Amino acid sequence: MTLRINLALQGGGAHGAFTWGVLDRLLEEDDLEIAAISGTSAGAMNGAALKSGFLAGGHAGARETLDWLWQKIGATGADGISDWMQAWLPDPGYVSRALEYAPGFVWSDMLGRMMSPYGWGPLYRNPLTPIVEKFDFGRVCAQDGPALFVCATQVRDGKIRVFSGERITTQAIVASACLPTLFQAVEVEDPETGNTEAFWDGGYTGNPALFPLFEPELPQDIVVVNINPLHRDQLPRTPTEIQNRINEISFNSSLLRELRAIDFVQRLLDEGKMEEGVMKRPLIHMIADDGLMNDLSVATKTVAVPSVIAQLKASGRRAAGAFLRDHKAQIGVTQSANLRTMFE
Repeated sequence: MTLRINLALQGGGAHGAFTWGVLDRLLEEDDLEIAAISGTSAGAMNGAALKSGFLAGGHAGARETLDWLWQKIGATGADGISDWMQAWLPDPGYVSRALEYAPGFVWSDMLGRMMSPYGWGPLYRNPLTPIVEKFDFGRVCAQDGPALFVCATQVRDGKIRVFSGERITTQAIVASACLPTLFQAVEVEDPETGNTEAFWDGGYTGNPALFPLFEPELPQDIVVVNINPLHRDQLPRTPTEIQNRINEISFNSSLLRELRAIDFVQRLLDEGKMEEGVMKRPLIHMIADDGLMNDLSVATKTVAVPSVIAQLKASGRRAAGAFLRDHKAQIGVTQSANLRTMFE
């Protein structure tokens, strides 16, 4: 029996390699069908790679395109690192802390706080554009395969914008990953009106948006791949730690709001205060590794360190494997995520 799921892929810079690993493992399951993908930032790039590769060559093609994407982002050679070699790689937390004090990162971080991206003038380039424009957009925008939704934030009014179908372009995906402290706002033209709108990272308003996955033709099950830790035991004290936690809280807030709304609807249905069928009852599942993500920081989000990316992928594969072992039987039947614990 084929099990149909939707994927909700968070953004988080180079930490999106964790999602790469999750998808790589899920695509090994022949009885698992990905019906739709909602993604932001790195999640949008992962989603576009998966869809274009899937339409080109099925599950194997999707895995190959994801490998290509992350080799381009910075994981060149990661596929050649075998499991036994992983134990000899530097601990990701150590790399993250070392990177925070590396002169190059410190200088770049200070420059980002003091200088606007617009200060670069004609020298400015968005490094993601040359990667994204190589996607096969004929397949990314196709009616066939998983439905794809890309989230971005409109700068002028702060509203969420979800791109789908032929509206998904190079600029739309780059806009979804546009951190305003690093990149100039991305202008996207509306093909119907000819007007352009400026966009920033979708994480501010939907990381990712869940509501596109509520369409009646899509399955109930939504698998959220979370790469921004919901909880940290240690109180942030250094400027870097404080900025990192602000980033995580900001980029989790929209997701938590939607999950709280889902929990509210589920309780109304459970208590008989709303008839079944009046509103869709989503079944939420979550794949995450908060332990690893607690060891990392904004440094390893913004700098793609090959050894860290390789270990993020390996962690994603392990987390997805554990999810399949423990909760695959619940797909289409019941929810495996305990939403209430996220709010109380």
